[in-house]
Amino acid sequence: MTSKFTSFNTEYGWIAAIKSPAGVFRVTLPRPDERSAIDAVTRGMNASRDEAELEDVKRTLTNYFKSEHVEFSFPLDLKLEGHTDFQRDVWEATAEIPYGQLRSYGWIADHISRPGAARAVGQALGANPLPIIIPCHRVVRSDGSLGGFSGGLHWKERLIELEHAVFVT
Repeated sequence: MTSKFTSFNTEYGWIAAIKSPAGVFRVTLPRPDERSAIDAVTRGMNASRDEAELEDVKRTLTNYFKSEHVEFSFPLDLKLEGHTDFQRDVWEATAEIPYGQLRSYGWIADHISRPGAARAVGQALGANPLPIIIPCHRVVRSDGSLGGFSGGLHWKERLIELEHAVFVT
């Protein structure tokens, strides 16, 4: 399998994304330098740079970081890296949360017919390989407090602020 990657700078920092023939399977949150962004998505894989192949990803994420309401319409590959069915269910439900809205971990658990699995939902979101595209930053505790975020709570706060997101119960 040949993977293609790109990296680009936004006003928030460097982002990198990588895709298989089936779709994008990893993306970074903004990083301070290009090398660390590329290393995070390639992780020793044999991948080649291909700006044209990932132009839609670059354009969409660049616009997102300009506070534009965007739709992520490019294909994703959630089967490549051996994720569990539960993780994929959580991520697919999370991807349905509209721009500018927050939902609770319990909402996700209920949405995937796993009531009471809010903690497991949080763990699945912590393994999300596609932050922003699968907007795990839009998932908060049932009282509206932030909960956790694999990129650090400062990023979760920044992304929520960027979207002017509000909690919908």
